[in-house]
Amino acid sequence: MTLHPLSPSASAVSVAMATHNGLRFLPTQLHSILAQLMPSDEVVIVDDASEDGTWDWILAQSDPRIRAVRQSVRLGAIRSFEHALRLADRPIVFLADQDDLWEPDKRSRYLSAFEADPDCILVISDSRVIDEENRLMAHSWMSTRGGFAGGWLQTLMRSRWMGCSMAVRQELLARALPIPTCAPMHDMWLGVLATRMGGVTYISEPLLQYRRHGSNATPLSSRSMVTAFKHRLGLLCCFLSSLARG
Repeated sequence: MTLHPLSPSASAVSVAMATHNGLRFLPTQLHSILAQLMPSDEVVIVDDASEDGTWDWILAQSDPRIRAVRQSVRLGAIRSFEHALRLADRPIVFLADQDDLWEPDKRSRYLSAFEADPDCILVISDSRVIDEENRLMAHSWMSTRGGFAGGWLQTLMRSRWMGCSMAVRQELLARALPIPTCAPMHDMWLGVLATRMGGVTYISEPLLQYRRHGSNATPLSSRSMVTAFKHRLGLLCCFLSSLARG
């Protein structure tokens, strides 16, 4: 695979975001992103049939860097992110949730990581964990998972892949899309495939404030044994899919 060199100051990025009933936290999150984007960057938002005014709020934004589409029926997080990733067309694509907060230097730090390693196709960083009132819950999300480990066997035991702290090259998306129906989550699939392709950079500093609250897509409580088994089976399916894709 031939990867193209990047300049941290000049490379344009896309931010792929899926929203669903996210009006409470979306304005502050979007502000934290747009504040560090360049004029040539974009935020691609796919709204998953929100019913709380999220879509109307998005339409009211005048920033030309925002591109948004709405799904008339709810398709869920995986398909909504897949839609956003397909629409994103800049060389580097960040994934973003609707309710977190970016640290002010996230864009520049990630692009520097891509530039430092021409073979890198995915960058992931640590995150602080905050609650719905912005109170600190943990200084390091990765430490709550035993530290970063990206291999598929480690992921099978306990996933450290979190989409909102990831950015990828278009070359990875060309291989990753469409996301297999067996994938437990889109971020696990991207991470496993990137590891198979051999180009992942981990930044140990927290460059995201990851918000935990009762409405998160990922449940706060531990998954049931049945759900955990299904996720592991799906992840194994992902690994086999990655072998088939080369």
